[in-house]
Amino acid sequence: MPVKKKFEFLEHTADVYIAAYGKSLEEAFENAALAMFETMTDTSDVKHEREDIIEVDGEDVESLLYNWLESLLVKFEIENMLYSGFNILSMKREEGKMRLKAKIYGEPFDPERHKQKVGIKAVTYHRMEINEGPGEVTVKFILDI
Repeated sequence: MPVKKKFEFLEHTADVYIAAYGKSLEEAFENAALAMFETMTDTSDVKHEREDIIEVDGEDVESLLYNWLESLLVKFEIENMLYSGFNILSMKREEGKMRLKAKIYGEPFDPERHKQKVGIKAVTYHRMEINEGPGEVTVKFILDI
């Protein structure tokens, strides 16, 4: 069964609840990152002017998802960078930890061109879920706004 959409925003009273989909865990993580930046701006306006490499690790898949999104949010906060392209190069268990390496594509935030939607305060573990099936993965998480 082909995955029809990359992500969707689910109902939540105060924060942003996201379900991201993929045919693999890597694709679901890429779409989770896209959904997070779509929460902040219209990602179709974010050009791939700069390519960065990002590496994160975690004790398990949930902490890897948290650390992946948190590291991207930190890059936005510290370097003022928006991203709209994500390519996970590797995701594997190594030395007892999960490790992820990715190329990310974006450009510096420009208030003249990038519509501001919602500010994200933090990624949370609250209601985080990772469901893996044959050829279909769903990750759910909440962003504190």
